[in-house]
Amino acid sequence: MSPRLEDENPDRLYMVTGGRSDVTDDGLDLVTLIVSECEPTPGMQSEHVRILRFCTSPAAVVEIAAELRMPVSVVRILLCDLLDTSRVSARNPRPAPAETTLPDPELLKQVLVGLEKL
Repeated sequence: MSPRLEDENPDRLYMVTGGRSDVTDDGLDLVTLIVSECEPTPGMQSEHVRILRFCTSPAAVVEIAAELRMPVSVVRILLCDLLDTSRVSARNPRPAPAETTLPDPELLKQVLVGLEKL
């Protein structure tokens, strides 16, 4: 049995998210990069402050969850709060171009043979 993270207390997570348990399609996946767009302000929720301070350089959603020691689902809710107020920006990884093709297998065989002869 793995040890519980300090912030896995269900009551605590309920309070952090304001009772919300899910977000609509936010476009955030585990590798979406988050960047702070401003400094924390007085009176902000402590988790939001921690996210803003951590994301002065781009950080993936999964990295933020690990830093906060909270489930990704909870972190996504917090990030949506910050996105809605433009305090952070999100950048999704670019998909590989559709025109990208794999090298010809015959060419790869020729390269392998050439390397073996060296």
